[in-house]
Amino acid sequence: MLPRVIPCLLLRDRGLVKTVKFKSDVYVGDPVNAVRIFNDKEADELILLDIDATREGRGPDFELIAEIAGECFMPVAYGGGIKSFSDVQRVIRSGIEKVVINSAAYGDLDVIREASATYGAQAVVAGIDVRKPLLGAYKLYSHSGHSEEKVKLTAHIERIVAAGAGEIFINSIDRDGMMGGYDIDLIRQVCAVTNTPVIACGGAGNVAHLAEAVEKGGASAVAAGSLFVFHGRHKAVLINYPKDAFDHAA
Repeated sequence: MLPRVIPCLLLRDRGLVKTVKFKSDVYVGDPVNAVRIFNDKEADELILLDIDATREGRGPDFELIAEIAGECFMPVAYGGGIKSFSDVQRVIRSGIEKVVINSAAYGDLDVIREASATYGAQAVVAGIDVRKPLLGAYKLYSHSGHSEEKVKLTAHIERIVAAGAGEIFINSIDRDGMMGGYDIDLIRQVCAVTNTPVIACGGAGNVAHLAEAVEKGGASAVAAGSLFVFHGRHKAVLINYPKDAFDHAA
């Protein structure tokens, strides 16, 4: 089976945006329209992330989630503002197959435990946002990159996997929107400490980068934003999806 290739869509104010290093967001369209295009292009899966919900202290926009889920022909993972198991239940009932839990996983892990026990580990994706300082180890951030967490990468992975997370979504803040390739060392480091499937994100600029994350990094799946919403060196907005990406990269 070929690795999954997953568009990662960022929600802000009910619109679709793309960021660079988790900042400088650019509006790229209506999320429902984008989903319809990805339906036509037969995307493997989608990841939807509300990048303001947790930072603003609010929950998910369940009305928008249900509207988007109603249009999707492929599995969808949603993250943003999920703080409790009741949030997970409402998201799943809206038609979403998976939840992405990031900031909440740094506190009480009961939300992961309950979600995994109820819906299965495959429905729980643990999101990890990472920066690499000039010197020293990777640093973990919550609240869309605004809050540094005082926990080591390996220790955090062990905690979330033990709690029941069925996938790890690892995102490089430094590479976000840069389109220069994934942080292969980061992906390798995560894959080396767990057998849990890893979704790599942050930095894809072409289909060769997708293959590199899998073949050199060890990722089980690859996610990207800019690659699927921009076209050409001037980054004109154009929703696209490379069919048979790994065949093309090879």
